[in-house]
Amino acid sequence: MAKVTARGGVITLAVLLALTGSATAADPVRVGSKIDTEGSLLGNIILQVLDNHGVKTINKVQLGTTQVVRGAITAGELDIYPEYTGNGAFFFNDEQDPAWKNAQAGYEKVKKLDEGKNHLTWLTPSPANNTWTIAVSGDLAKKGHLQSLDDLSAWLKKGGEFKLAASAEFIERPDALPAFQKAYGFTLKQDQLLSLAGGDTAVTVKAAAQHTSGVNAAMAYGTDGPVAALGLQTLSDPKGVQPVYAPAPVIRDAVLKSYPGIAEWLKPVFASLDEKTLQSLNAKIAVEGQDAKKVAADYLQQKQLLQAK
Repeated sequence: MAKVTARGGVITLAVLLALTGSATAADPVRVGSKIDTEGSLLGNIILQVLDNHGVKTINKVQLGTTQVVRGAITAGELDIYPEYTGNGAFFFNDEQDPAWKNAQAGYEKVKKLDEGKNHLTWLTPSPANNTWTIAVSGDLAKKGHLQSLDDLSAWLKKGGEFKLAASAEFIERPDALPAFQKAYGFTLKQDQLLSLAGGDTAVTVKAAAQHTSGVNAAMAYGTDGPVAALGLQTLSDPKGVQPVYAPAPVIRDAVLKSYPGIAEWLKPVFASLDEKTLQSLNAKIAVEGQDAKKVAADYLQQKQLLQAK
């Protein structure tokens, strides 16, 4: 993470305290998110839950990249946004700690570090994991009874048909495919790999869905929308090779103190957002072209997660 510097020169202590200090219940809550599809979805969900409970809000959804949004909340220019637990490893220059590969341990660690350094509270996380994974075509999953990378290893050792579409980075980076191969005891031959330019998982997933050049598996992220939309299935990582990236709302302490109900309002919402649910909701936006605001509203109403007016 690059350091975030103040615009326009030095910020005095008084101004800094005014930005990051107390909030009152009369202050509108500035709700932000990252610029990507899932950021837009989760940001709109948070915004609509707060609106539903009568909290005045300012919409800053899809504010920018991780660096921009993170810089805004630590500077007191944003009040709440969805973040991923695994990013704590990079926020605090602590990539080597194995805690990041465990959902509960990673959540507890980033919660403690962010509270101590930045007076930010991590609320209840989603049970989903938006991390690097391998997705297989539906027919392969059914034929090989594949649900996890352990299952894939057993399938490959039996000589099962398999060809993976991935970026060169995923194929070569020590913490990506080589780490999976080492942990699960399999090795893919050159003719079992199709290296595609760039790192766009939409391209790799499409190749697997269409069986391009014999491909039946793809590099993917755990909550990618096209995975579900195109009939693929992500394989779980029971050995925790990759860090866990569970989405969770992050809020400034001062704002949570003014609106203590926010933690309880968002708890059942994020608890309901498992991997398959997020894949489906993301697909409505990324594949079907629906508006993220509408997708969020429809989901909250369908699951009865809004209080009756």
